[in-house]
Amino acid sequence: MKAVHIIVSGLVQGVGFRYFIVRKARLLELGGFVRNRYEGDVEIVAEGEQGMLNQFIEEVKIGPISSDIREVKVKWLEATEGFKEFDVKF
Repeated sequence: MKAVHIIVSGLVQGVGFRYFIVRKARLLELGGFVRNRYEGDVEIVAEGEQGMLNQFIEEVKIGPISSDIREVKVKWLEATEGFKEFDVKF
């Protein structure tokens, strides 16, 4: 098990980005959360198998059609296995 912390910048709020991320994460059976940040970007924390996380990161870089992603910062972490599912955090 591995984990990633991702910050996505660009036009990522108000375009269905968080729900796109939840759908992709659940399909890949990842745990974690996604949330909007005050700065206008989106924060994602995901845990799972490294292969699934790599696939997830590629999906994040694409995003929904209504988004305009400018930058994706990825930091790999050790998994805490503290997430049972993937949700939107408010």
